Amino acid sequence: MTPATHLLYLHGFRSSPASTKAQRMARHVAERAAQGRQITWACPQLPPSPREAWALMQTVVQHWPAETTAIVGSSLGGFYATALAQDLGCRAAFINPAVAPARDLARYIGEQTSFHDPEDRFFFQPAFIEEFKALAPYPVQPPAHWWLLVAQGDEVLDWQEMVAAYPGCAMKVLPGSDHAVSDFEDHLPALVQALGL
Repeated sequence: MTPATHLLYLHGFRSSPASTKAQRMARHVAERAAQGRQITWACPQLPPSPREAWALMQTVVQHWPAETTAIVGSSLGGFYATALAQDLGCRAAFINPAVAPARDLARYIGEQTSFHDPEDRFFFQPAFIEEFKALAPYPVQPPAHWWLLVAQGDEVLDWQEMVAAYPGCAMKVLPGSDHAVSDFEDHLPALVQALGL
Protein backbone atom coordinates (compact mmCIF):
# COMPACT_ATOMS: atom_id res chain seq x y z
CA MET A 1 0.00 0.00 0.00
CA THR A 2 1.28 3.47 -0.91
CA PRO A 3 1.86 5.41 2.33
CA ALA A 4 -0.82 7.95 3.14
CA THR A 5 0.32 11.57 2.85
CA HIS A 6 -2.94 13.30 3.83
CA LEU A 7 -5.17 12.53 6.81
CA LEU A 8 -8.61 13.94 7.60
CA TYR A 9 -10.30 13.26 10.95
CA LEU A 10 -14.06 13.80 11.25
CA HIS A 11 -15.54 14.05 14.74
CA GLY A 12 -18.98 13.05 15.93
CA PHE A 13 -22.19 14.82 16.87
CA ARG A 14 -21.68 17.53 19.52
CA SER A 15 -17.97 16.67 19.48
CA SER A 16 -14.98 18.65 18.25
CA PRO A 17 -11.29 18.51 17.32
CA ALA A 18 -10.69 18.47 21.09
CA SER A 19 -11.97 14.89 21.37
CA THR A 20 -9.61 12.28 22.77
CA LYS A 21 -9.41 10.31 19.51
CA ALA A 22 -8.86 13.41 17.37
CA GLN A 23 -6.10 14.58 19.70
CA ARG A 24 -4.47 11.15 19.64
CA MET A 25 -4.51 11.09 15.85
CA ALA A 26 -2.96 14.58 15.81
CA ARG A 27 -0.19 13.33 18.10
CA HIS A 28 0.42 10.38 15.81
CA VAL A 29 0.89 12.77 12.88
CA ALA A 30 3.30 14.84 15.00
CA GLU A 31 5.22 11.70 16.00
CA ARG A 32 5.56 10.68 12.36
CA ALA A 33 6.77 14.20 11.49
CA ALA A 34 9.45 13.89 14.17
CA GLN A 35 10.57 10.71 12.38
CA GLY A 36 10.78 12.58 9.07
CA ARG A 37 7.43 11.47 7.63
CA GLN A 38 5.30 14.50 6.78
CA ILE A 39 1.53 13.97 6.74
CA THR A 40 -0.87 16.77 5.89
CA TRP A 41 -3.38 16.80 8.78
CA ALA A 42 -6.86 18.31 9.00
CA CYS A 43 -9.49 18.03 11.71
CA PRO A 44 -12.05 20.78 11.14
CA GLN A 45 -14.84 21.77 13.50
CA LEU A 46 -17.86 20.50 11.61
CA PRO A 47 -20.96 22.73 11.51
CA PRO A 48 -24.27 21.25 12.70
CA SER A 49 -25.77 21.39 9.20
CA PRO A 50 -24.87 18.25 7.21
CA ARG A 51 -25.00 20.30 3.99
CA GLU A 52 -22.54 22.84 5.39
CA ALA A 53 -20.37 20.10 6.89
CA TRP A 54 -20.20 18.37 3.51
CA ALA A 55 -19.21 21.61 1.78
CA LEU A 56 -16.45 22.17 4.36
CA MET A 57 -15.10 18.63 3.93
CA GLN A 58 -15.08 19.03 0.16
CA THR A 59 -13.12 22.26 0.49
CA VAL A 60 -10.54 20.66 2.80
CA VAL A 61 -9.78 17.75 0.48
CA GLN A 62 -10.28 19.39 -2.92
CA HIS A 63 -6.56 19.40 -3.75
CA TRP A 64 -5.62 16.18 -1.93
CA PRO A 65 -4.53 13.17 -4.05
CA ALA A 66 -7.16 10.47 -3.57
CA GLU A 67 -4.65 7.63 -3.80
CA THR A 68 -2.72 8.85 -0.73
CA THR A 69 -5.60 10.37 1.24
CA ALA A 70 -6.95 8.66 4.37
CA ILE A 71 -10.09 9.59 6.30
CA VAL A 72 -10.95 8.61 9.86
CA GLY A 73 -14.47 9.21 11.11
CA SER A 74 -16.00 8.53 14.52
CA SER A 75 -19.73 8.19 15.16
CA LEU A 76 -21.44 10.85 12.99
CA GLY A 77 -18.00 11.50 11.54
CA GLY A 78 -18.04 7.86 10.42
CA PHE A 79 -21.20 8.56 8.41
CA TYR A 80 -19.53 11.56 6.79
CA ALA A 81 -16.29 9.66 6.24
CA THR A 82 -18.19 6.88 4.45
CA ALA A 83 -19.87 9.34 2.09
CA LEU A 84 -16.62 11.22 1.45
CA ALA A 85 -14.44 8.12 0.98
CA GLN A 86 -17.01 6.73 -1.43
CA ASP A 87 -17.00 10.03 -3.32
CA LEU A 88 -13.20 10.29 -3.47
CA GLY A 89 -12.35 6.61 -3.80
CA CYS A 90 -9.82 6.88 -0.97
CA ARG A 91 -8.94 4.72 2.04
CA ALA A 92 -10.87 5.22 5.27
CA ALA A 93 -11.46 3.96 8.79
CA PHE A 94 -14.77 4.18 10.62
CA ILE A 95 -15.05 4.08 14.41
CA ASN A 96 -18.52 3.17 15.71
CA PRO A 97 -20.10 4.92 12.70
CA ALA A 98 -23.59 6.40 12.92
CA VAL A 99 -25.19 4.63 9.97
CA ALA A 100 -28.67 6.17 10.33
CA PRO A 101 -28.29 9.74 11.63
CA ALA A 102 -31.54 10.90 10.01
CA ARG A 103 -33.33 8.45 12.30
CA ASP A 104 -31.15 8.59 15.39
CA LEU A 105 -30.63 12.35 15.65
CA ALA A 106 -34.25 13.38 15.07
CA ARG A 107 -34.80 13.38 18.83
CA TYR A 108 -32.08 16.01 19.27
CA ILE A 109 -33.88 18.76 17.36
CA GLY A 110 -33.57 21.92 19.43
CA GLU A 111 -30.77 23.67 21.30
CA GLN A 112 -27.67 21.58 21.95
CA THR A 113 -24.30 22.12 23.61
CA SER A 114 -20.84 20.93 22.66
CA PHE A 115 -19.30 18.15 24.78
CA HIS A 116 -15.97 19.94 25.03
CA ASP A 117 -17.29 23.48 25.52
CA PRO A 118 -20.65 23.71 27.30
CA GLU A 119 -20.69 27.43 26.50
CA ASP A 120 -20.83 26.55 22.81
CA ARG A 121 -24.50 26.24 21.92
CA PHE A 122 -26.14 25.51 18.59
CA PHE A 123 -29.63 24.79 17.31
CA PHE A 124 -30.13 21.43 15.66
CA GLN A 125 -32.74 22.19 13.02
CA PRO A 126 -35.45 19.90 11.60
CA ALA A 127 -34.10 20.63 8.10
CA PHE A 128 -30.90 18.81 9.02
CA ILE A 129 -32.74 15.48 8.95
CA GLU A 130 -33.45 15.86 5.23
CA GLU A 131 -29.85 16.94 4.69
CA PHE A 132 -28.69 13.68 6.28
CA LYS A 133 -31.01 11.72 3.99
CA ALA A 134 -29.58 13.49 0.95
CA LEU A 135 -26.02 12.50 1.96
CA ALA A 136 -26.73 8.90 3.02
CA PRO A 137 -24.15 6.62 1.35
CA TYR A 138 -25.74 3.29 2.26
CA PRO A 139 -25.90 0.60 1.07
CA VAL A 140 -22.17 0.46 0.40
CA GLN A 141 -19.85 -2.14 -1.07
CA PRO A 142 -16.69 -1.51 0.96
CA PRO A 143 -13.45 -1.58 -1.03
CA ALA A 144 -10.38 -3.37 0.29
CA HIS A 145 -8.93 -0.15 1.69
CA TRP A 146 -11.74 0.51 4.19
CA TRP A 147 -11.52 -0.59 7.83
CA LEU A 148 -14.16 -0.67 10.57
CA LEU A 149 -13.72 -0.56 14.35
CA VAL A 150 -16.89 -1.46 16.25
CA ALA A 151 -17.46 -1.87 19.98
CA GLN A 152 -20.08 -4.36 21.10
CA GLY A 153 -20.25 -2.33 24.29
CA ASP A 154 -21.37 0.83 22.43
CA GLU A 155 -24.05 2.38 24.64
CA VAL A 156 -25.30 4.76 21.92
CA LEU A 157 -25.42 2.81 18.66
CA ASP A 158 -26.29 -0.78 17.70
CA TRP A 159 -23.03 -2.56 16.93
CA GLN A 160 -24.79 -5.21 14.83
CA GLU A 161 -26.35 -2.53 12.64
CA MET A 162 -22.92 -0.99 12.13
CA VAL A 163 -21.36 -4.30 11.11
CA ALA A 164 -24.27 -5.04 8.74
CA ALA A 165 -23.83 -1.65 7.03
CA TYR A 166 -20.31 -2.58 5.89
CA PRO A 167 -20.64 -6.09 4.41
CA GLY A 168 -17.30 -7.70 3.70
CA CYS A 169 -15.35 -4.76 5.14
CA ALA A 170 -12.12 -5.46 6.99
CA MET A 171 -13.04 -4.90 10.61
CA LYS A 172 -12.20 -5.31 14.25
CA VAL A 173 -15.15 -6.00 16.56
CA LEU A 174 -14.40 -5.35 20.21
CA PRO A 175 -16.19 -7.59 22.73
CA GLY A 176 -16.57 -4.67 25.14
CA SER A 177 -15.36 -1.06 25.08
CA ASP A 178 -17.88 1.78 24.59
CA HIS A 179 -19.11 4.39 22.09
CA ALA A 180 -16.10 6.64 22.67
CA VAL A 181 -13.73 3.63 22.41
CA SER A 182 -12.06 4.65 25.65
CA ASP A 183 -9.32 2.10 24.97
CA PHE A 184 -8.58 3.69 21.59
CA GLU A 185 -4.84 3.68 22.25
CA ASP A 186 -4.89 -0.14 22.20
CA HIS A 187 -6.38 -0.16 18.70
CA LEU A 188 -4.37 2.66 17.15
CA PRO A 189 -1.67 0.33 15.70
CA ALA A 190 -4.29 -1.65 13.77
CA LEU A 191 -5.93 1.53 12.48
CA VAL A 192 -2.58 3.01 11.44
CA GLN A 193 -1.66 -0.19 9.59
CA ALA A 194 -5.04 -0.38 7.86
CA LEU A 195 -4.69 3.18 6.55
CA GLY A 196 -1.07 2.97 5.52
CA LEU A 197 -0.06 5.65 7.99
